Order: sequence, then C-alpha cells, then structure tokens
Amino acid sequence: MADETASGAVPQTSSPAAEQQGAAAPVIKTRKPKQRACDEKDAKAKLCNGHLKRWYDYPGDVKALIGPQAEIYRCEFCKTLYRPDPAQQPHSYTLRF
Repeated sequence: MADETASGAVPQTSSPAAEQQGAAAPVIKTRKPKQRACDEKDAKAKLCNGHLKRWYDYPGDVKALIGPQAEIYRCEFCKTLYRPDPAQQPHSYTLRF
C-alpha cells in the first residue's frame, strides 16, 4: 500500500464508456400539459420522476440545437431536456421586466 502512494499512481475514476455517453446528443422531449416531473424510463423500465427545472444557462452545443433564448426545462436527475407545452403560454412573457 505504501509503495503505491510513493510511486504516485492515481487510480482512474472515469471509464472511456462514461466519456462516450457524455458526448452523446441530449434527449429533447416536449412537455405534456401541466407536466412537472420527468417521465423518462431507464434500462429497468423505472420512471425517473425528477423535477423539471427551468434551465437558463445552457452550453453552446445545446444552444445550437434549440436556438438562443429558448425556454427549456431539464430533469434534475437524468438531465433530459424538455421543450414547453405548445398549448401553454410561455413563461418568458410573465418573467420579463
């Protein structure tokens, strides 16, 4: 054990498979009327049920997909992106000053 710390070897914490998943295109879904929780299912067909939060500061690759200044929501757990329900009035109008 002392030999490992003396040599300066640091165990690798991230795998190449995890890096490839991070580089995948994000899933963008449309919210259902009055939807507040994520309805994405995982590999075991279990619902995520994470709260959908308004996402204001998204990175450039997401901005290229959805456009600048778009109203977008993101699940707090699985990070799935949601566009607003087209039948509802955008919240951006009520939040302007």
